[in-house]
Amino acid sequence: MTDATPKWAIAIHGGAGSMTPDTLDATAIAAHEAGLNTALEAGRAVLAVGGSALDAVTAAVVALEDDPHFNAGRGAVFTYHGTNELDAAIMAGDGRGAGAVAAITHTKNPVRLARAVMEAGPHVFLSGAGAEDFARDHGVEAVDPGWFATPERLRQLEELKARKDGWFDAGMKYGTVGAVARDAAGHVAAATSTGGLTGKRWGRIGDSPLIGAGTYADDRSGAVSCTGSGEQFIRAGAAHEICARMRLTGESADQAARTVLAEIGVMDGVGGVIVVTPQGETALAFTTPGMFRGRADSSGLNEVGIFGQD
Repeated sequence: MTDATPKWAIAIHGGAGSMTPDTLDATAIAAHEAGLNTALEAGRAVLAVGGSALDAVTAAVVALEDDPHFNAGRGAVFTYHGTNELDAAIMAGDGRGAGAVAAITHTKNPVRLARAVMEAGPHVFLSGAGAEDFARDHGVEAVDPGWFATPERLRQLEELKARKDGWFDAGMKYGTVGAVARDAAGHVAAATSTGGLTGKRWGRIGDSPLIGAGTYADDRSGAVSCTGSGEQFIRAGAAHEICARMRLTGESADQAARTVLAEIGVMDGVGGVIVVTPQGETALAFTTPGMFRGRADSSGLNEVGIFGQD
């Protein structure tokens, strides 16, 4: 960054995984880069006019949820039984308000429901039918479940179930989306949304909607959104751990992110994180071959990338 303290900063991700220039063709690369740019612009537009970090991460994640190229909202992966179940969380660094939802099947933008839970409800985490009831009570837009389904995601499920090595997605395609931001007032926020793992069973919930695991924000340290092998991120308390290291040890965002990712690696986990600090520093770190990602700030930084060498 050219400015030691940008007035605002934002970072986004569209999932970490096994994508390489050999596995994504030019059309797919262009489509994902376009989606990242759209989401980045949605968040940047909020921050550039003095809007809040919370509004910026909401706008960015809504854009990614609406883009069928990413595993969140429309375009979410299928469960083993052929349904789409969505999870999301959001957190504000000033006061550490938080909201989260899991096993959503009708709410168009789960991140909007997570925010409604944070701002209008007495609880932090709602799931399933109860969360959908809350959505109806608070006017959060609902859609037919068919809205989320795409032919490509169904093909992926069928391919997975046909494998001889079992139903679990061992191909490292972790399609979570997320955003972190720091606004002109110095506040940070984080939001994460996902359709989970292809072929997930038994109501499995990953790290994305778990405050402190896949999503965390604290004005004393920073904001984090994670993507990767959720079970290991949960065990590491990854998002909170990164923030705690920055606050208590003085590590930079990049140092803290890489340290926690290394700990996750010891547990045979992989993935990536995006981080922003109250000073406007951003970090994007991952241990997979690629991570759909982007960042921008008021000093002129504006970039998106997919592969490790980008």
